[in-house]
Amino acid sequence: MGLDVNSIRKDFPILEKKIYGKPLVYFDNAATTQKPSCVIEKICEGYYNCNANIHRGVHFLSQQATEAHEAARENVRDFINAGSTQEIIFTRGTTEAINLVASSFGDSQCKEGDEIIVSQMEHHSNIVPWQLLQARKGTKLKVLPFDENGVLQLEQLDSLISDRTRLIAIAHVSNTLGTINPVKEIIRKAHEHNIPVLVDGAQSIPHIKVDVQDLDADFYVFSGHKIYGPTGIGVLYGKERWLEAIPPYQGGGEMIQKVTFEKTTFNELPFKFEAGTPDYIGSTALATALDYVRNIGIENIAQHETELLEYARTKMSGIEGMRFIGNAPHRGGLVSFLVGSIHPYDMGTILDKLGIAVRTGHHCAEPVMQAFGIEGTVRASFAMYNTKEEIDILMAGIERARKMFHH
Repeated sequence: MGLDVNSIRKDFPILEKKIYGKPLVYFDNAATTQKPSCVIEKICEGYYNCNANIHRGVHFLSQQATEAHEAARENVRDFINAGSTQEIIFTRGTTEAINLVASSFGDSQCKEGDEIIVSQMEHHSNIVPWQLLQARKGTKLKVLPFDENGVLQLEQLDSLISDRTRLIAIAHVSNTLGTINPVKEIIRKAHEHNIPVLVDGAQSIPHIKVDVQDLDADFYVFSGHKIYGPTGIGVLYGKERWLEAIPPYQGGGEMIQKVTFEKTTFNELPFKFEAGTPDYIGSTALATALDYVRNIGIENIAQHETELLEYARTKMSGIEGMRFIGNAPHRGGLVSFLVGSIHPYDMGTILDKLGIAVRTGHHCAEPVMQAFGIEGTVRASFAMYNTKEEIDILMAGIERARKMFHH
């Protein structure tokens, strides 16, 4: 069954907006997605009707807010098929979730000379926390490279793994190349050596059916705002045995069982990792976004985005001077490209004046740019509400820029 894109678009009020007098064409979905009315209304409803701090109140509103927050946790558990709600930790997003693991796992499980393996296509948020660990503990970062098409050179993984390898941290889908990585295979390989794996699911969760138990991931992280939910809320899934084994990330209220000046005992999972007042408004709005996606069907969304990707790449191949960055056979719904010697920023600026929102620059993945010997790319990323007509508008915009620069 195809998507009814026109009726979906009606759920996203911002898509009616005019930019410089032109209809908005929003192709910056990999950075953040737009929100459907039901998510925006859920946020308002939370503040209007049941705003009270959760878990600690005996009064009605507090109980109501607590129930909604914990129902949201169950909603997330179901969405990624985790074994238990104890394995679902709410964070501020993918970045905080990775930092949490780098801090709690890194400090307790790693010592000087131990190794963490990441890939060459990681977002900075899956590089820098491990470099901070390196500075604190003297661990070593090893890098799994990709080839000229943006495909990981999996055959090199065996030689990278040593008896000092403590963790492999890998993107499910590259935010720059669109490559869908064979994470299940990587996890299987890692587990042969008893090495846990963290999967950065920021770019996969809105586009691919994710089953953490089937993948056998030890940690899986993602952000709400990339799957039509609010900003400032994200999820860390961790296998219970790992979450039990590692110390809390932050101290404060909510993550404690008992506090005296002599000694503090920590709360059970998942609360051990949720210090302070959580974003209970955000968690319930995230649950609403996940329900919205469930209702449409992630498989239907994936199919629609694949059709858009194929349409865009076919059309774009005809543009003189077009160079795609990332040609992996398995790709998510985004295109990274350059045209002739036009600087990505110039291309982005011209497209913006035509009402077309794309992302330009290094996309927080500078090692990818270094690998291709470029400064940056133009990235058009697709979502369920995008159309082929919008891609045609993008094509016309790229052609216009190309003629302006006489390429």
